[in-house]
Amino acid sequence: MAFSPDIAAIRFGEGLAPAIAPPDSVAALLGQLDGADAMAELLPVPRASDLLPEMAEIRKLNKAARKGRNGPDADDLREAYKVAQRAYTRKLDALLAPVLGRSILSQQPFRERLARFWGDHFTVVGKNNLTRRAEPTYVEESIRPHIAGRFEDMLKAVVTSPMMLDYLDQNGSVGPNAKAAKGRKGLNENLAREMLELHTLGVGGAYTQGDVHELAQLLTGMGTDLQQGFVFRAKAAEPGAETVLGLSYGGGPASVEHVLQFLSDVARHPDTARHIARKLAVHFLSDTPDAALVAAMADTFLVTDGDLRAVYAVMLEHPFAWQSFGQKVKQPIDFVASALRALEVPVRSLAQLNRSRARGYLVAPMMGMGQHWLRPGGPDGWPEEAEAWITPQGLAARIQWSMAVPSSFFRSLPDPRDFVEVALGSVADEKVSFAARAAETRREGVGLILASPAFQRR
Repeated sequence: MAFSPDIAAIRFGEGLAPAIAPPDSVAALLGQLDGADAMAELLPVPRASDLLPEMAEIRKLNKAARKGRNGPDADDLREAYKVAQRAYTRKLDALLAPVLGRSILSQQPFRERLARFWGDHFTVVGKNNLTRRAEPTYVEESIRPHIAGRFEDMLKAVVTSPMMLDYLDQNGSVGPNAKAAKGRKGLNENLAREMLELHTLGVGGAYTQGDVHELAQLLTGMGTDLQQGFVFRAKAAEPGAETVLGLSYGGGPASVEHVLQFLSDVARHPDTARHIARKLAVHFLSDTPDAALVAAMADTFLVTDGDLRAVYAVMLEHPFAWQSFGQKVKQPIDFVASALRALEVPVRSLAQLNRSRARGYLVAPMMGMGQHWLRPGGPDGWPEEAEAWITPQGLAARIQWSMAVPSSFFRSLPDPRDFVEVALGSVADEKVSFAARAAETRREGVGLILASPAFQRR
């Protein structure tokens, strides 16, 4: 099978849309990564560092409320803290609208898909009231600017992100022989282990537990501060040199530059190239991707020093990218996003949803499908296998959403006979086309199309 505009939009984008033409070539698909990030400008999401002043103020108010809890101003202090916390929480809850709105409106949907892929590859989960639901701000700052650049630059942005450092407990990690070691919990290996196992070399990569331990010591000193964001605390760093993957780092005064040099080296490692290439192919193409394609992607990764756009090009230009259509199942967030896009749900309708309706129309249904938005079960992110999503409960939730929620956004849904062409184009099969023609109501017909296997797969 050769290039197909409809397959390109469904498999590598957010799905077909009535008013947005699908890409007409691989070059056009790749061209979506060029130029300005149009959706970031149209539907802005704050960067993680933009939240720091509010976080600091809320911590300050909370501290004052606790300190004055027995004083004459206790009620006022407590109320001031609650008002600030509620406003901040509403701000984070509201991020669902621009995130999904980008999927609906984007004429660069490959960019949106890649942002979700890399956000999952470098998974973080907020661990307290200030970072819970703030994950889109991390993606906005540390991932979106680098999705068409070099892997090394994204890796450095992620590893120096306060949200990553907090999620994997690096902020409290102290070298056993560091000046600040007295009275501290000590060395934490979480970030080091996940960096090697998940982010770079992969589970079968050429590293040992000794490498994990040495890297954990190299990473000491990496931390966060509410005023500054990322900080390097030399007094918490393990003195001396560490040897990771056969190379020595440090030895002089502790410096973040030693960590950055390691990140540059591991980003160019052959095992990293293979791991990233295979993970991209698994995510976009097949749970069992063509081995020759993965090898070609890895080779390009190595010869270009991790130029991600060049790696994507190899994937998109390979026949397997088009021959394997239908082997992937849309994750719940992808399914919901593509449905909203096909229906042309107005972004203002999403923005106007209160917390209860947003949960009822979007968040809770996705949980029923098996995906709690922003809350993956661990640092390895969401599963890729079709079996993880095609379960009795998950399918029932998809069908229920398809039948019930679209009509919540519109007084009148589109004619199913027209909508099947809008939503599926040339990939619509006779079964779903017949269902669209035979449906007794528009609600039933649209629901059958969205719930169909043809719409669920890519």
